[in-house]
Amino acid sequence: MNTHANIHIGHSACPHDCPSTCALDIEIVDGRVKRVHGAKDNSYTAGVICAKVARYAERVHHPDRLLKPLVRTGAKGEGAWREASWDAALDRVAEEFLKAEERFGSQTVWPYQYAGTMGLVQRDSIHRLRHAKRYSDFFGTICTNPAWAGYVMGTGDLRGPDPREMAKADCVVIWGTNAVATQVNVMTHAIRARKERGAKIVVIDVYDNATMKQADLGLVVNPGTDGALACAVMHVLFRDNLADRAYLERYTDDPKGLEAHLSTRTPEWAEAITGVPAAEIEVFARLVGETRRTYFRLGYGFTRNRNGAVNMHAALSIAAVTGCWKYEGGGAFHSNSSIFGLDKSLIEGHALRDPSVRALDQSQIGRVLTGEKAALHGGPPVTAMLIQNTNPANVAPEQRLVKRGFLRDDLFVCVHEQFMTDTAMLADVVLPATMFLEHDDIYRGGGHQHILLGPKLIDPPGEARPNLFVIEELAKRLGVADKPGFGLSAREHLDWMLGRRGLGTFDSFRHDRWADVQPDFDTAHFIGGFAHQGGKFRFRPDWAGTPGPTRPPASIGIQGPYARLPEFPDHVDFIEAADAAHPFRLATSPARTFLNSSFTETPGSKKREGRPELMLHPDDAAGLGIAAGDRVEVGNERGEVVLHAKLFDGMRRGIVIAEGIWPNGAHERGEGINVLTGADAIAPHGGAAFHDTKVWVRAAP
Repeated sequence: MNTHANIHIGHSACPHDCPSTCALDIEIVDGRVKRVHGAKDNSYTAGVICAKVARYAERVHHPDRLLKPLVRTGAKGEGAWREASWDAALDRVAEEFLKAEERFGSQTVWPYQYAGTMGLVQRDSIHRLRHAKRYSDFFGTICTNPAWAGYVMGTGDLRGPDPREMAKADCVVIWGTNAVATQVNVMTHAIRARKERGAKIVVIDVYDNATMKQADLGLVVNPGTDGALACAVMHVLFRDNLADRAYLERYTDDPKGLEAHLSTRTPEWAEAITGVPAAEIEVFARLVGETRRTYFRLGYGFTRNRNGAVNMHAALSIAAVTGCWKYEGGGAFHSNSSIFGLDKSLIEGHALRDPSVRALDQSQIGRVLTGEKAALHGGPPVTAMLIQNTNPANVAPEQRLVKRGFLRDDLFVCVHEQFMTDTAMLADVVLPATMFLEHDDIYRGGGHQHILLGPKLIDPPGEARPNLFVIEELAKRLGVADKPGFGLSAREHLDWMLGRRGLGTFDSFRHDRWADVQPDFDTAHFIGGFAHQGGKFRFRPDWAGTPGPTRPPASIGIQGPYARLPEFPDHVDFIEAADAAHPFRLATSPARTFLNSSFTETPGSKKREGRPELMLHPDDAAGLGIAAGDRVEVGNERGEVVLHAKLFDGMRRGIVIAEGIWPNGAHERGEGINVLTGADAIAPHGGAAFHDTKVWVRAAP
């Protein structure tokens, strides 16, 4: 730690579920955080971070942080608690878990976690306890699956051109991500390309958001229709001889078959599906066809639709048709998640895993907790849970089912949290959790190429304890503390993992701060061939047979209507289409100063976001007799929610947008937007379609 006057500068990494994983410089005075800055000497962060993390002092020193273990004394959800010691609280948790096991077997316990921290030790140690005890496995589906599956179907691996190469592009296509709100560093490198090279920036999204306002060309598509747009672009590339036929013959599986397939996928055909005028599609196609150094930055918006894997694969295929992979500043990128090579086997307890144990789908927690037979995959009911790093009562789809499940009298729930979230309110025991500056961990930048250290910089408030502490203490009480991986501190885990990667020890890496593990140009651009057997980019994916980082376990199997997935890139009608009873389609897009359900408690973010609102096209609002600021009710067969109308003409008619995951209590009736979203599994690897919801809208009674 460096010292200047009375300010200490500590170095860390942003722990939140964001591809930017920014390198941070933290100003600390007398053990308190003052300001947070992006590290200027990190080549991807480049000194730029989002406003919500810059204000992190609001969060880490928030007066509403949980400080002591709490045990429920009243009815579930009533909010009546008594303080307890850590020993008493953990004894209670272990007792309830053992009691549940005795009645239904070990698989009745379901440890449930996700990405509230992306630190590998604090996030993933829960799996070691899971495997040691043979508790139900966890199939994580809520975030990445359709996008990752679609990308890997084409390339064979989850990697791509160095994201810093955006600054060397002549055209940057930002597709399916509101980067200004969700990964600001994409804009750092794209705007550098514009300033230094005169590069054009294209943004494709479902509404004219903050990123599109930075674009030279913005295309507003109907949700779930990106595949149709991509096919029309490729149609033009073949039609106008802008396809790189030599590249196609060398690097792709069936270019002639693709060209024939696309012969009817004209811009006019796509206009009827996407809402994008055919003339705009022609302009976009010619731009990417004539600009060899085009960098396609493909985002997580693809993962939010029932046809998301198909749409990602179709958009990705454009880069293969143009051959832009050959050039520095060219190619297509979604995530570098496969490049890091950090061995998590000890943290997660891989040697303890029993593949015969059933897995449960994270996104279908409502169906699991209400006892739906198909969701339980042949196993017992879930009667005990440990929840870390996530807030399913707020963020999971089919919220009414989720809440009904949590309110079961025969379900015991322990939540380890930083604030009294919607999920914590429904728990039996609530344990206070540390924040990232209060424990040791390590992070990977999926949106770039750095492994970054996050050492403990300040002491936690009250009795807050790290996730690892909870796992270790429960392991002792549950009789598995002698199993491999238990009994180690966070730093010992990090020493083991860093040593396996050839990156030294915690102490030496603390000096280095991060490691750049970007593969060389030829590897990143697949110059030696793509990662499928035979080395070809696949226009014709093996949807059911291709391995991938999100492939479902055998106990769940290939997901959704996979038999209907197309042979070539195409538009498929898996989306929840509007109908006479539900004439609108809803997307629940990210808010700029929230991150899922994090930051919804900080004053700066709450002031910036205002209140839960529904964006309506003015013409649609006029037809419904709704004015700006009016209370509106939006609903479907899953339920209904009240918000306030915000008139906005930056989207197609028939589309409505609700930004951000507000706490349920921020809504008039105490129910949040995920009352409306569904948990139908997305083909082929699962997922949750948060931007793919049919609804009706009316003036609220």
